[in-house]
Amino acid sequence: MNTNNTPRCAVLGYGSWATAIVKTLTVNHHHVDWLVLNDDIRESLQMRSRNPKYLPWCYIDQEFITPSNDINAVVRDADIVFLAMPSAFFKKFLEPLTESLSDKIVVSAVKGIIPGDYLTIVEHMNRYFDVPMGRLAVVTGPSHAEEVGQCQLSYLTVASESEDTAKSVREVLANDFFRCSLSNDVLGVEAAAIMKNIYALAVGMAVGLRYGDNFLAVLIAGCANEMKRFIDVAVPLADRDINTAAYMGDLLVTCYSPLSRNRRLGTLLGKGCSVKSALNEMTMVAEGYYAADCIRQSSMRRGIDMPIADKVWEVLYEGVSARESMQALTQILR
Repeated sequence: MNTNNTPRCAVLGYGSWATAIVKTLTVNHHHVDWLVLNDDIRESLQMRSRNPKYLPWCYIDQEFITPSNDINAVVRDADIVFLAMPSAFFKKFLEPLTESLSDKIVVSAVKGIIPGDYLTIVEHMNRYFDVPMGRLAVVTGPSHAEEVGQCQLSYLTVASESEDTAKSVREVLANDFFRCSLSNDVLGVEAAAIMKNIYALAVGMAVGLRYGDNFLAVLIAGCANEMKRFIDVAVPLADRDINTAAYMGDLLVTCYSPLSRNRRLGTLLGKGCSVKSALNEMTMVAEGYYAADCIRQSSMRRGIDMPIADKVWEVLYEGVSARESMQALTQILR
């Protein structure tokens, strides 16, 4: 552990969102030990202060970063560890880890669920890495990496069961362009971050099929209601307000913005691409593909009615056409 008063941070992952988080931390003059497994990206960061593959225009001050391909060296002296890799590669990233994380604050910036395990990142870290719930946090909200990397104004939520943990994470992230609010609904906001990707796929399909704004508005309203229904059953909390940035804000930006990779994947499917060809055309991971199957299993187990998410699942995993699924939804939505 770091012995001085300034928290030392580690970031695991080197995609767009990881790069944006590192940018924010370094702007705040926090040193970052950065797990970068790609040799070319690591060399570019060390020589040219840029990630050539993800947000290549984003300058990262070399004075504040130590890129490495050794996960144990990266986390050894860290006080706060940010997890920012795609959920599909989560286990592979952590497989070589032997250093304990139980005495560190571990922050999930992964807006996805672990395929096959049907566990969120927080649940997985608590169960398999012995990180106490009070030392786990989630950072989420309407936050395209492209905008955060350009230091554009963004509003994020830091959620943890421990207010002290949430405040510690906010302290290293918050600045004039990266605004942070606090929440104790760690599993609720994590679920919302997972589900909004599924709904962005649905909206993208409708866009690809050339449905108009009127239908999109009804579809997104239905998505919001469905998301609330699932979260209230799966993670009951009496005073949850879903009409805030971490829930509704993230849903809206992911569904409406052309920067949304999940909306883009849905648009390709709506235009008639097969699932395989659409996935191959994507340059970044669309978390909604994996989330759709996990949420499907979870909702069926709990008996929650999820017609929109179910239609997305049918397109992705059952070979049903996007046109057929959207047509069915036009008869259901009100």
